[in-house]
Amino acid sequence: MIDKQLLDVLACPKCKANVKLEGEKLICQNPQCGLRYPIRDGIPVMLIDEAEKPQGK
Repeated sequence: MIDKQLLDVLACPKCKANVKLEGEKLICQNPQCGLRYPIRDGIPVMLIDEAEKPQGK
C-alpha cells in the first residue's frame, strides 16, 4: 500500500499531472497522457519506459 503523503507528492514524470492509485498501478490523471505506472513490492516505478499506455492510445 502506498502512503497517502507519498501519493500526494507523486506526479506523472511525462506530463507532471497528478496520479491516483488504482489497484497495483498509479494512473496519470491527465486525459491526454493516462500512463499507468506499476507498483512493485510496494514501490512505485515512475519510469516512462516501464509505464503502460492507456487502452486506445
